[in-house]
Amino acid sequence: MRCPYCNNPNTQVTDSRPVENETATRRRRLCKTCGGKWTTYERVQFQDFTVRKTSGTFQDFDRSKLRRSITLALRKRPLERDKIDQLVSGVIRRLEQRGEKEISTNLIGEYVMDSLAAIDQVAHIRFASVYKDFQDTDDFVSFITKIRPSNEY
Repeated sequence: MRCPYCNNPNTQVTDSRPVENETATRRRRLCKTCGGKWTTYERVQFQDFTVRKTSGTFQDFDRSKLRRSITLALRKRPLERDKIDQLVSGVIRRLEQRGEKEISTNLIGEYVMDSLAAIDQVAHIRFASVYKDFQDTDDFVSFITKIRPSNEY
């Protein structure tokens, strides 16, 4: 791998370990020429797919965009970074298992909501408020009423 600092091809791996529930490998790298250090992540990618947006346009799937939206929903919530990475990988695995080249934003949103509901109710509601485009407090109340069993009130 080339050094991102000096573009030298003579680099070495100094540390390697599994991450994200062993679905990825984290590698620390060192440039022998300039001494630069950086981290890379390797993940198995079964298939590239395109996202069909609600407007009808298409966009290449972007893992970092998915991670950003999930991280935003989990902001100031007690969840470790590794758990977020596992959640993102889990959503992507579910999408890849479908074997489709085109995935709708609705499907991605539903998979994220399912995953967030299982780990953090506040993040689930936060994500839903953006994904389902809540307009007022009645939208929140209606959503919470649907996801919460009636005996909890």
